[in-house]
Amino acid sequence: MNIELSALMAAVVLGLVHLSAASFSFKAQVGNKYTVGSRDEGLQPTGVTARLYRANANFLESFPYFAVCVIVVQMTGTSGALSQIGSALYLGGRVLFLPLYAAGLPWVRTLSWNAATLGLVLVGAQYVVSEFS
Repeated sequence: MNIELSALMAAVVLGLVHLSAASFSFKAQVGNKYTVGSRDEGLQPTGVTARLYRANANFLESFPYFAVCVIVVQMTGTSGALSQIGSALYLGGRVLFLPLYAAGLPWVRTLSWNAATLGLVLVGAQYVVSEFS
Protein backbone atom coordinates (compact mmCIF):
# COMPACT_ATOMS: atom_id res chain seq x y z
CA MET A 1 0.00 0.00 0.00
CA ASN A 2 1.39 3.43 -0.87
CA ILE A 3 1.72 6.50 1.36
CA GLU A 4 -1.52 8.17 0.26
CA LEU A 5 -3.68 5.06 0.75
CA SER A 6 -1.98 4.29 4.06
CA ALA A 7 -2.70 7.83 5.24
CA LEU A 8 -6.31 7.50 4.09
CA MET A 9 -6.81 4.28 6.03
CA ALA A 10 -5.09 5.76 9.08
CA ALA A 11 -7.42 8.76 8.81
CA VAL A 12 -10.39 6.37 8.86
CA VAL A 13 -9.05 4.91 12.11
CA LEU A 14 -8.51 8.43 13.42
CA GLY A 15 -12.14 9.23 12.59
CA LEU A 16 -13.20 6.28 14.73
CA VAL A 17 -10.97 7.57 17.53
CA HIS A 18 -12.67 10.98 17.26
CA LEU A 19 -16.10 9.40 17.36
CA SER A 20 -15.24 7.13 20.28
CA ALA A 21 -13.61 9.89 22.31
CA ALA A 22 -16.65 12.14 21.94
CA SER A 23 -19.10 9.32 22.58
CA PHE A 24 -17.41 7.83 25.63
CA SER A 25 -16.76 11.26 27.11
CA PHE A 26 -20.44 12.18 26.73
CA LYS A 27 -21.48 8.88 28.29
CA ALA A 28 -19.22 9.61 31.26
CA GLN A 29 -20.72 13.09 31.54
CA VAL A 30 -24.43 12.22 31.41
CA GLY A 31 -24.52 8.58 32.45
CA ASN A 32 -25.35 5.30 30.80
CA LYS A 33 -29.10 5.59 31.45
CA TYR A 34 -29.31 8.70 29.28
CA THR A 35 -27.07 7.47 26.45
CA VAL A 36 -28.96 4.20 25.99
CA GLY A 37 -32.36 5.88 26.32
CA SER A 38 -34.43 7.93 23.92
CA ARG A 39 -32.53 11.16 24.76
CA ASP A 40 -35.74 13.17 24.85
CA GLU A 41 -34.21 15.66 27.31
CA GLY A 42 -31.73 16.87 24.66
CA LEU A 43 -28.74 17.18 26.99
CA GLN A 44 -25.75 18.86 25.39
CA PRO A 45 -22.09 18.07 26.01
CA THR A 46 -20.09 20.64 27.96
CA GLY A 47 -16.43 21.33 28.70
CA VAL A 48 -13.93 18.84 27.29
CA THR A 49 -16.77 16.67 26.01
CA ALA A 50 -18.13 19.56 23.95
CA ARG A 51 -14.65 20.21 22.57
CA LEU A 52 -14.36 16.53 21.58
CA TYR A 53 -17.69 16.79 19.75
CA ARG A 54 -16.54 19.92 17.93
CA ALA A 55 -13.20 18.29 17.06
CA ASN A 56 -15.09 15.33 15.60
CA ALA A 57 -17.33 17.65 13.57
CA ASN A 58 -14.25 19.50 12.33
CA PHE A 59 -12.61 16.24 11.28
CA LEU A 60 -15.75 15.23 9.40
CA GLU A 61 -15.70 18.54 7.51
CA SER A 62 -12.29 17.89 5.92
CA PHE A 63 -12.08 14.12 5.68
CA PRO A 64 -14.35 13.70 2.61
CA TYR A 65 -12.24 16.19 0.65
CA PHE A 66 -9.05 14.40 1.64
CA ALA A 67 -10.53 11.02 0.71
CA VAL A 68 -11.66 12.26 -2.71
CA CYS A 69 -8.26 13.81 -3.44
CA VAL A 70 -6.44 10.60 -2.50
CA ILE A 71 -8.82 8.48 -4.57
CA VAL A 72 -8.43 10.80 -7.57
CA VAL A 73 -4.61 10.71 -7.54
CA GLN A 74 -4.74 6.93 -7.12
CA MET A 75 -7.26 6.31 -9.89
CA THR A 76 -5.52 8.63 -12.34
CA GLY A 77 -2.03 7.40 -11.53
CA THR A 78 -0.88 10.93 -10.74
CA SER A 79 0.51 10.14 -7.29
CA GLY A 80 3.79 11.91 -6.58
CA ALA A 81 5.84 13.88 -4.08
CA LEU A 82 3.14 16.51 -3.49
CA SER A 83 0.43 13.97 -2.73
CA GLN A 84 2.75 11.91 -0.55
CA ILE A 85 3.91 14.89 1.50
CA GLY A 86 0.35 16.23 1.56
CA SER A 87 -1.05 12.95 2.86
CA ALA A 88 1.51 12.85 5.65
CA LEU A 89 0.80 16.50 6.53
CA TYR A 90 -2.95 15.93 6.56
CA LEU A 91 -2.69 12.90 8.79
CA GLY A 92 -0.11 14.43 11.12
CA GLY A 93 -2.09 17.64 11.48
CA ARG A 94 -5.31 15.80 12.15
CA VAL A 95 -3.66 13.46 14.70
CA LEU A 96 -2.40 16.50 16.64
CA PHE A 97 -5.70 18.36 16.31
CA LEU A 98 -7.76 16.10 18.59
CA PRO A 99 -5.65 16.32 21.76
CA LEU A 100 -4.90 20.00 21.15
CA TYR A 101 -8.60 20.78 20.80
CA ALA A 102 -9.49 18.67 23.84
CA ALA A 103 -6.84 20.53 25.86
CA GLY A 104 -8.25 23.89 24.72
CA LEU A 105 -5.03 25.15 23.10
CA PRO A 106 -6.36 27.50 20.40
CA TRP A 107 -3.23 28.78 18.60
CA VAL A 108 -1.37 25.49 18.45
CA ARG A 109 -4.60 23.73 17.49
CA THR A 110 -5.02 26.20 14.64
CA LEU A 111 -1.49 25.45 13.42
CA SER A 112 -2.29 21.74 13.31
CA TRP A 113 -5.49 22.50 11.40
CA ASN A 114 -3.51 24.65 8.97
CA ALA A 115 -0.96 21.87 8.44
CA ALA A 116 -3.74 19.36 7.75
CA THR A 117 -5.48 21.73 5.36
CA LEU A 118 -2.24 22.46 3.53
CA GLY A 119 -1.74 18.70 3.21
CA LEU A 120 -5.19 18.28 1.71
CA VAL A 121 -4.48 21.07 -0.78
CA LEU A 122 -1.15 19.48 -1.74
CA VAL A 123 -2.83 16.15 -2.50
CA GLY A 124 -5.29 17.94 -4.79
CA ALA A 125 -2.52 20.04 -6.30
CA GLN A 126 -0.65 16.86 -7.23
CA TYR A 127 -3.49 15.93 -9.56
CA VAL A 128 -3.69 19.40 -11.08
CA VAL A 129 0.07 19.66 -11.61
CA SER A 130 0.28 16.16 -13.12
CA GLU A 131 -2.75 16.44 -15.36
CA PHE A 132 -2.28 19.96 -16.65
CA SER A 133 1.48 20.34 -16.99
